[in-house]
Amino acid sequence: MDEPAKIAVSNQKGGVGKTTVAINVAGALNQRGHDVLFVDLDPQGAATEGLGFTAAYDAEPPSLFEILTEPDQREEIADLIVSHEEMDIVPSNIDMTAAEPELTLSRRGGEQLALALEVVEDDYDYVIIDCPPYLGYLTDNGLFAAQNVLIPALAESTSKRALELLFDHIEALELDYEISIGECGVVANRVEETNEAKEMMSWFNDAFPDVPVWEVRKRVAFQRAFSEGQSVFGYKPELDMAEVFAEIGASLDEQFDVASEVAQ
Repeated sequence: MDEPAKIAVSNQKGGVGKTTVAINVAGALNQRGHDVLFVDLDPQGAATEGLGFTAAYDAEPPSLFEILTEPDQREEIADLIVSHEEMDIVPSNIDMTAAEPELTLSRRGGEQLALALEVVEDDYDYVIIDCPPYLGYLTDNGLFAAQNVLIPALAESTSKRALELLFDHIEALELDYEISIGECGVVANRVEETNEAKEMMSWFNDAFPDVPVWEVRKRVAFQRAFSEGQSVFGYKPELDMAEVFAEIGASLDEQFDVASEVAQ
């Protein structure tokens, strides 16, 4: 493979566990022997702080903000990368809260992350991009750079409208930039034993017949792993839901034709 598989984890609806899904997908890929770069594109910096890099979130410039808004700073992305036992991370930064208006003024506002990743991506098998929980230029950067999307969603009726808005946005982005953004699958997250959840799981499978739909049950261990700065594979690999993320990792290897060190 000439370049890494790049995947944007995106849903414009907040509170779906997007960052937890992104971290655990990265952890699953690491378990399969892959070098993973995790890009925290969310100005809230939940992944950055949750993985133990609060100092990076509060660091002085240059940060990811400058990488995205000042072309002459782009190559500095290599110096931002911090190492975690499961993945390398491009941390978010508090200054990212000001990125949207700056990118709006840029002639190629949606392409800046893709251009920056060209500097470092050859060192990795996968790049996982944790997008913000809203539709804007930062999310555009994640989607354009990856041109593949993994969608976390809750098994509740409000997800239907949220997914409709996401796909309308993706379609507009595809037209504007003359690209095609592929769907890697849907992760139904924090699923509980309710009639609504059962109905929504059926809806997900009907609405996405051509891509995998994974069901991740609600487990306290995910939050505990996050609090410990790890994916569930680093915290409690025997957890039943770790198997679901292992399946996601295996599916991504198959979709992108990436060889794994894990015996099939």
